[in-house]
Amino acid sequence: MEAAAKTFFTSPRYAVAGASADKSKFGYKLLAWYNARRLPVTPVTPSRPSISVATTDYVAVSSVAQLESPAETSLSIVTQPHITLNILREAKEAGISCVWMQPGSFDQQALEYAKQEFKAAIGGNDGRGGEGWCVLVDGDNAIHRAKSEKEGNL
Repeated sequence: MEAAAKTFFTSPRYAVAGASADKSKFGYKLLAWYNARRLPVTPVTPSRPSISVATTDYVAVSSVAQLESPAETSLSIVTQPHITLNILREAKEAGISCVWMQPGSFDQQALEYAKQEFKAAIGGNDGRGGEGWCVLVDGDNAIHRAKSEKEGNL
């Protein structure tokens, strides 16, 4: 899973399916995480045309299919499990190759689909946190590994 997490962070663009303007929700916390690291991120939510994080206003898209460059985008998913499999199918059809399913966002069927259909699929147990692989907990380490490998330090 560490190799998949590293691959996830080699993309030039990112998106968060299940993004939220509610600061108490993980969809907002994920956007804020990408924002704090100055990574280009697009919120994916059918409920809002934009989401503000700190001093940045992000234009949202209502579906993964509307992403500007899906083949260059890694997708973080923080939706309810009954929605995630449909998002994964949409992501596959759009050409996304890397997905990260946050703890609580998937069931076994979605996890198996993601591992079978994507170049890199992160989700499940392990990771550094107690609830499984999470961008908020494991992302910085994965970014560091991806950057070090790109620079030839690994």
